[in-house]
Amino acid sequence: MLKEFREFVMRGNVLDLAVGVIVGGAFGKIVSSLVTDVIMPLIGLILGGRANFTDYFIALNGQTYETLQAAKDAGAPVLAYGGFVTAVIDFVIIAFVIFLVVKAANTLKRQPPPTPAAPTTKECPHCFSTIALKATRCPNCTSELK
Repeated sequence: MLKEFREFVMRGNVLDLAVGVIVGGAFGKIVSSLVTDVIMPLIGLILGGRANFTDYFIALNGQTYETLQAAKDAGAPVLAYGGFVTAVIDFVIIAFVIFLVVKAANTLKRQPPPTPAAPTTKECPHCFSTIALKATRCPNCTSELK
C-alpha cells in the first residue's frame, strides 16, 4: 500500500497540482493585498472620503454606527456590502490574470499544422493494387509501369 501511495504521489499530475495550489495561494494573497491596500482605498476616497472600504455597511436595525466593528459589538444586524464588493473585485482581478495566463499558454501551444507526408505508394493502373512508389513492375499483375 505504501508503494502504491508513493507511485501516486510521484506522478507528474499530482506534483503539478501541488505546485499550482501553492503558487495560486501565494498569488491570491498578493491580489488580495492589491485590492485591500491599494484599489479599495482609492475607490473609497472617490466615493466619499472613507479610506477603509470594508467599513461600508447598512445597519438593519435603523440605528447608525461609526464603524462596522461598532455595529457588530452592539449586536446589530448588519449588511456588510463593502466586504462583499472587495471580494468581488478580488475575484475579477484573479479571473482576469488567469485568463491572460491561459491565453498566453494557448498562444505558445499553437503550432502550424503538420505538412502532409510525401506518398510512399501508388496504385497500379492495370490491377489497381497498392505498390511501392519506385516500382517499375507491379508485383501482383506483373505489368510494366511508367
